[in-house]
Amino acid sequence: MATPHNSAEKGDFAKTVLMPGDPLRAKFIAENFLTDVKCVNEVRGMLGFTGKYEGKEVSVMGHGMGIPSIGIYTYELFNFYDVDNIIRVGSAGGMQDDVNVRDIIFAMGAHTDSNYGFQFGLPGTFCPTATYDILEKAVNIAREKGVRYHVGNVLASDAFYKKNCDEADRYRNLGCLAVEMETVALYMNAAEAKKNALTILTVSDHLYKTEELSAIERQNSFTDMMEIALKTAIKL
Repeated sequence: MATPHNSAEKGDFAKTVLMPGDPLRAKFIAENFLTDVKCVNEVRGMLGFTGKYEGKEVSVMGHGMGIPSIGIYTYELFNFYDVDNIIRVGSAGGMQDDVNVRDIIFAMGAHTDSNYGFQFGLPGTFCPTATYDILEKAVNIAREKGVRYHVGNVLASDAFYKKNCDEADRYRNLGCLAVEMETVALYMNAAEAKKNALTILTVSDHLYKTEELSAIERQNSFTDMMEIALKTAIKL
């Protein structure tokens, strides 16, 4: 059954879907890591693919930029396509001194300046978190690979360019590892649908250092993160 944003039919997606923001990164993963690949969605250029990794069916699809965009795509996957697990594979801006460009971050929880959670009508502040089982599996795989990683909270922000705001300094002071723009919607949608989610990030730049990766490097060079996510997916 197609949706306004997805032409796939029910059953076209595997139970576990990897989701990068950039649809071309989804294409890169499908072409370089999966076998028996089938393109299942091209609506609005948001490419989605299903194939096999080490013999197990896995899907990969872009989710676009920002909380509203990932909110739409993950809601539809969880609620209309019977997807059980979503692993976001994205980029982030580092915030702590011991976080370096190309490090991997596992987002245990997500702070936000977004009003996305208002729709749930909750009193107080809802704290969306990753699914521990997926987080534990992914961290163990990263440890076995010997990659440099961090586990902790990230900030999911509504704005990439901000005017006259010391928000980053305040979150950095409270131990926030990095800033990105999507995880809070993924984790909230997973909680509401009783499904599972994890965000894995590669640090592409740093708010307090000068090093950063180019757009092409972001698209094509996050292979450690991709492999960790895929090896996690086949364990679910």
